[in-house]
Amino acid sequence: MGDEKEKDAVAVAPAAMEADQGERVWIGFDLGGTKMLATVFDENFKSLGRERKKTKGHEGADTVINRMIETIKNALTAAERSEKQVAGIGVGCPGPIDTKRGMVLEAPNLGWRNVEIRKILKDEFKTEVAVCNDVDAGVYGEYRFGAGKGAECLVGIFPGTGVGGGCVYQGKIFQGRLRSCMEIGHVPICSDTTMDGAGNTGSVESVASRLAIAAAIAQASFRGQIPSLNKKIGTSLGNIRSSVIAEAIAQNDGTVKKIVQQAGEHLSSAIVTLIHLMAPDIVVLGGGLVEAMPEFFLELTQRRVGKRILTSFADTYEIRVAKLGDDAAVMGAAAWAKQLIEK
Repeated sequence: MGDEKEKDAVAVAPAAMEADQGERVWIGFDLGGTKMLATVFDENFKSLGRERKKTKGHEGADTVINRMIETIKNALTAAERSEKQVAGIGVGCPGPIDTKRGMVLEAPNLGWRNVEIRKILKDEFKTEVAVCNDVDAGVYGEYRFGAGKGAECLVGIFPGTGVGGGCVYQGKIFQGRLRSCMEIGHVPICSDTTMDGAGNTGSVESVASRLAIAAAIAQASFRGQIPSLNKKIGTSLGNIRSSVIAEAIAQNDGTVKKIVQQAGEHLSSAIVTLIHLMAPDIVVLGGGLVEAMPEFFLELTQRRVGKRILTSFADTYEIRVAKLGDDAAVMGAAAWAKQLIEK
């Protein structure tokens, strides 16, 4: 994670750097399993315009990439800025990233393998592009602008369609020489036979993601164990959103609460692992599921982690809920791109 890697990852685009310094804009892009978001920022990371679309990953990589390009152009239109003013684009993508080539090596929830995002967007917009893992982008955003400000070592874990992890250490995204890392969602933690998006069983993602929780709720609803929910949304996974789960817990639905608590305990085990490995001073929990019921997850993880952590680590960390919501990844991706390009 040294200077050599950063130089390889991003070579400054002359056209972008010749733009009027007062007019330059930075684009942050967050590619998720269900939605994508592009935001145009000024030099101080004030949002000038944004555009959001559904990802529609089932339609294939080419369709998704075309939607990404359209989303960025629409965001520029909303910001009343031109493509010539773009100093750089930062993109957060799910899955492991080839940090030198800006390539998505595999995104299980999108069905992607070896997709050259950096090259495609660089050719399209004639500016430099920095690609990182989406949770890395979100954690970096929280480090720069949100719940992780001032941390020496910030670790984030974001349960969503999958479960992503990220780390910022001494101001830099923690990465390997050739690959992004912190794939906490695919770390095996139990003997459960349920598979995650990569086909692995017993991983954090397979038992603690929003998708895993929704699947368990759908099964319970089908069995008639949650009659109130069955009447309202049926058993379709697509209908069991974070807001629906949060509402059921607020109404003290015992079955739903038990399912989410069990997932939260697995999530807590992952946090214990991260603390023992990385010794972070701040752990940030993010993602739509956590944001829908922050107090529930904060209390649960604090309690469970406190019971399992080594005594010598007990007073060395703080668990916090992310502050930036959807802005975390786009702000982090844009800020990371600016840091690399200007360096």
